[in-house]
Amino acid sequence: MTSRGALFRSLVDICGMRFARLAGPADTVGGTPASWVAAPPTIDGVAAIVRLAVEHDLAVVARGAATKLDWGARPTRADLLLDTGRLAGVWHHAPAEGVAEIGAGTPLRAVQSALARGGWRLALDGPSIGGTIGGAIAADEAGPLAHRYGAVADQLAGVSYVSATGILTHSGGRAAEGTPDRGVGRLLCGSSGALGLIVSATVKVHPEPASRAWVRRSVWTPLELYDLVRGVLRSRVRAAAVELDLPASRPVLVPRQRAPRGPGTLAVLLEGEPGEVMERSTKIADLLGGDASIRSEPPAWWGRYPFGPDDVALRVVAPSVELHAAIYAIRDAAGTAVPVRGSAGTGVIHASLPGDAYPDRVAAVLEAVRGVLLARAGSCVVVSAPPAIRDAVDLWGPVASPDLVRRVKTRFDPAGRLAPGRFFGA
Repeated sequence: MTSRGALFRSLVDICGMRFARLAGPADTVGGTPASWVAAPPTIDGVAAIVRLAVEHDLAVVARGAATKLDWGARPTRADLLLDTGRLAGVWHHAPAEGVAEIGAGTPLRAVQSALARGGWRLALDGPSIGGTIGGAIAADEAGPLAHRYGAVADQLAGVSYVSATGILTHSGGRAAEGTPDRGVGRLLCGSSGALGLIVSATVKVHPEPASRAWVRRSVWTPLELYDLVRGVLRSRVRAAAVELDLPASRPVLVPRQRAPRGPGTLAVLLEGEPGEVMERSTKIADLLGGDASIRSEPPAWWGRYPFGPDDVALRVVAPSVELHAAIYAIRDAAGTAVPVRGSAGTGVIHASLPGDAYPDRVAAVLEAVRGVLLARAGSCVVVSAPPAIRDAVDLWGPVASPDLVRRVKTRFDPAGRLAPGRFFGA
């Protein structure tokens, strides 16, 4: 009791009375309950809390907006939830250098709104509504613009994080001195907070485009999609994004047309000066043929996941020319068409399986899909799933270098203090 009282007083000293408390029923990570919740006001406060966790032998899990907190493996312990919500704001914006330093707890939409006032934007457009920049990095969550600008790691000029021993560390960016170690930033992407607690990120910023247009065309099958995407990628027309949507539905009968429209959609985003965008959009529409049309607004599904909170969400990564094989494999293993959506141009898509499926059925689907992808330099991981399924199936599939994964975790967190069990099961 004395130790718990001392811990609480220390948390209050760091965070303030309103920002340190005992965890409640909703304070869980993938079903693993927390004991304490603390929201430090500063970077130094984060470091102080981690040092306190070391002193009291507590496991620490970072929480931003909690939009992706239940993704991946559940931690074996989550003694203390460290809320990053007070580490918010655009702390430094240097247009001449093409970067902005942003607090980890800042919602991406707030960042985009603030930058837009000066005619700038981030190329981070992940689908999680309300998600923070720290969460996007920790989950390696990219959106449609990754086709042109690259993955999350490609958008990082630097990152500041607190180590498992409570030491503030800078990697790259304006805050770093000496030779930047950009490799650390790449390791933090997708680490679920298991290698370090991200407190800020220095991210590349880009001018807002003067004009945008979406070319849309319906598609019938994954094979047809393959032919269309290959044509777009081989053309000399530079696209900002190439997205697909294949719902588990039948063809649509379009009024005043004799032929039905394919149930799926391929959408290509073009950005730039108005005249240039119109010229390139017309070329893409002619290339796609069929019922291709040019629109000034994105389709309703653009930048959204095909799964809900109670579904089994899969992320498939494969060369874009192999995506059709992956989609067919998912359908064949599931025994039916399943919703698929994502970036056809970069080869990163998501699929949704019913959350009430039997765990062994889901395991069979994963085994079949991973078998097909293994020979195609691809992978399939479970992003999220109901607890009964998540605990019963292999979330990651074959890991290229499991010993290397364990060595990385040991190097950054030898005591297993940060989100234990979340980093590829390490």
